[in-house]
Amino acid sequence: MTNPIRTSLQQFSVIILDGAMATELERYGCDLNDSLWSAKILIENPELIKQVHLDYFRAGADCAITASYQSTVEGFTKRGLSEQEALHLIRESVRLAAEARDEFWAAPENREGRPKPFVAASVGPYGAFLADGSEYQGNYGVTEDELADFHRRRMGALIEAGADILACETIPCLSEAKAIVHLLKEFPDTHAWISFSAKDGRHISDGTKAGECAKWLDQHDQVAAVGVNCTRLEHVSSLIGGIKKHTAKPIIVYPNSGEQYDPETKTWHGAACKASFGESARSWYNQGAQLIGGCCRTTPEDIKAVAAWARKLEV
Repeated sequence: MTNPIRTSLQQFSVIILDGAMATELERYGCDLNDSLWSAKILIENPELIKQVHLDYFRAGADCAITASYQSTVEGFTKRGLSEQEALHLIRESVRLAAEARDEFWAAPENREGRPKPFVAASVGPYGAFLADGSEYQGNYGVTEDELADFHRRRMGALIEAGADILACETIPCLSEAKAIVHLLKEFPDTHAWISFSAKDGRHISDGTKAGECAKWLDQHDQVAAVGVNCTRLEHVSSLIGGIKKHTAKPIIVYPNSGEQYDPETKTWHGAACKASFGESARSWYNQGAQLIGGCCRTTPEDIKAVAAWARKLEV
């Protein structure tokens, strides 16, 4: 498997990621108040997931992140599905994104001035399966081997389904990142980005410095990019600075809209970013980020605002 991030950045200065999947599914009328979150829609209405991917491609996204963040064998079997049914749904998340990409790319007018979009298979953290907010803390109380065992079947299914890269995202602790990177060696042709959730402008969720995480990940060739997501927007600039000092890898950032998530009530509070998301993204690019998009509560309009300036850049 070639590294799609390296390939795109050889021709274009920035890779535009998509935005929130769950926010758009809710806008289409889905009820996601469920431990499976957006993975529930893989069972109920998969074509809607494909539609959201298409919405983001039309807005300018160069990458679709699959609806597999909360898709795990353990989570689906707890819902009553068989292991085979669970693995089928995990693979379906890749198929839907790839199908949307291929449909979009088939129209010649969609190809001008942009790279062919790639499919990043979301690998959410162990805490996402727990559905108790621990992906923002990282205090799991499990070993790296146990974390690798948890991730192995899903990663295998996503790779088998033809994902271009793995998006290992909202990782709250360095130990889980290490478990994933060691597990990647079982899939030697596969690349992944590692993106942490952060609690402030210097530290990821478990308190480890972002720069320390970047330094460890910098040694590993299968890691294609390093950064943060699902993080408060105001922390992004200083996090980029801390990461940049310790890695030569591309830096990826896709924060939330600015609203605050309460894992107890599973609700959002506060106001979204007062500044234009597109202008904030431009400043992150100027500070060193090369893969930029949005996480929770961001929309195709936000991605369109990023594309408005990013498409004019020269390599």
